[in-house]
Amino acid sequence: MTVAAGPVFSPQEIPFSFRGSWFGFSPVIGEKNYARDVHLVSHQTGMHPILRLVPVVAGDRAETVVTAAPQLLTWTCDTGRIDLAYENADTVRLRGHGLGLHLQAADPVLTPFSGPYFYQDPCDGSWVFTVYQTGRRYRITLLAGRAEPAGAQALGTAERGVVLPGDGEPWEIAVEEYETARAPYSAVRDFDEVVAAARADFDAFTEAVAPWRSDRTPAAELAAYVLWSATVRPAGFVTRSAVLMSKHWMDKVWSWDHCFNALALADGLPELAWDQFRVPFDHQDATGALPDSVTHSEILYNFVKPPIHGWALRRLPSHGEELETYRLLERWTGFWLTKRRAPGRPLAHYQHGNDSGWDNATTFDPERIVETADLAAFLVLQMRELARLADRLGRTDDAAAWSREADRMREALLAELWDGERFVARGALSGRTWSSSSLLDLMPIVLGDELPDGVRSALAAGIEAHLTEFGLATEPPSSPHYQDDGYWRGPIWAPSTVLIEDGLRRAGYAEQADEISARFRMLCEKSGFAENFDARSGAGLRDRAYTWTASAYLILAAACVRRESEAPDTR
Repeated sequence: MTVAAGPVFSPQEIPFSFRGSWFGFSPVIGEKNYARDVHLVSHQTGMHPILRLVPVVAGDRAETVVTAAPQLLTWTCDTGRIDLAYENADTVRLRGHGLGLHLQAADPVLTPFSGPYFYQDPCDGSWVFTVYQTGRRYRITLLAGRAEPAGAQALGTAERGVVLPGDGEPWEIAVEEYETARAPYSAVRDFDEVVAAARADFDAFTEAVAPWRSDRTPAAELAAYVLWSATVRPAGFVTRSAVLMSKHWMDKVWSWDHCFNALALADGLPELAWDQFRVPFDHQDATGALPDSVTHSEILYNFVKPPIHGWALRRLPSHGEELETYRLLERWTGFWLTKRRAPGRPLAHYQHGNDSGWDNATTFDPERIVETADLAAFLVLQMRELARLADRLGRTDDAAAWSREADRMREALLAELWDGERFVARGALSGRTWSSSSLLDLMPIVLGDELPDGVRSALAAGIEAHLTEFGLATEPPSSPHYQDDGYWRGPIWAPSTVLIEDGLRRAGYAEQADEISARFRMLCEKSGFAENFDARSGAGLRDRAYTWTASAYLILAAACVRRESEAPDTR
């Protein structure tokens, strides 16, 4: 059976996984921790390497080339190959010919509270690892060939696993992740049918989110794969189908990252997009605050994230739950207006750079508890959206009240934080003001045509000074605080790019927005979908399979294609 090959990628850059699955295959086994071999890595209860996959020939480790496409992970060498494909979200199939495989516990130590226990199930003859770190079981069922187990029922330190010799006899196995028990595995499709079904699932997803793709958007299919493969089914605290930020170590849903994934999915998969928007709201606390992040077994409330949700919601297709959405957004906005405004102050404040999403931006160098212009701008947009929703719901008094509140905050932003040339930040405790060279100080451009002409032009000029060959540096390379790998002190990021590109366009600076969009898209086509990028070299940094980066590419590429299709024909 012939299945389309592309896109082809390295599992060292992007984990090989499947829509809905909580595990993937990668040599990345922890933050910046790259193993020699591909591992089965689970993201239930955290990021945990479970099984090490070692190709072997005649009992010795074989040097192989490992490549991946959406439907197939492959090890090859002169003597043979191994193929791995997902049958469904919790089951993979592996087959080999001329090349064996040692499927070995990643952790050799079993204690009363950690590690793997390995045994043969007397009910069906399969081999099972039960692993403390995830609280899950991993069952290996032999479908063809022969297997040589080691370390069954061993305690303490031992080598545990199954060896598929691959000494000329083809072999095939199934590997499953599950909880306590399930029926014996039975293959209902042959391997090639499994591969074809996986590819069909990916192709349908890609056609939905990027039907406009062409050779002019060469990274669109890989961007779709990053999103598709990082999607998990509901489990633990993840209450809906959710796109994790990565199936490397950034395996959470943060409460602003999710907005960009929702926007990328909105046109083609509106229900999945809505799930992305709602995940953090499912854990809104009693004050209306959203958690900092949500993942399988953890919800963090020690920080929040910026209120870009009104900005995002305006760009999502209408949904049948408008009243519920209004109430959720009203509570989130109320948190900022009641819990994050000092007595008598018109502007809200962050308590730390982490609250802004720009953790270590130079804006926060003088003080951490800060009234910033970006926060005020986001809240203005959020209150505008509340006014729009209230009007649609027939709540005319509420709509007028939110409009007045938005006007007051915009006026306070301009009166208190605009010094005539640029926006400044104000210490919420000290009352002193300062400016920085961070791109964050230019973020009020998101207000677009709500800003006076002189403010818009000054912001546009300031943004231009941050534009490198590859996109918008968060700290300009000329700054003494610039660092190539400085997180928010230099590198190019997807969310700042999308927000500023949109704001410039609405402010009347379409050509500048076009250039920013084009440079970021070319950056992704060159360097993939990293968490962020070196502003001077364009190299990908940190987590190398970050979904909001892939989403930003899809958002910007789709908008570019749409503008080109709507442009008048001047021939």
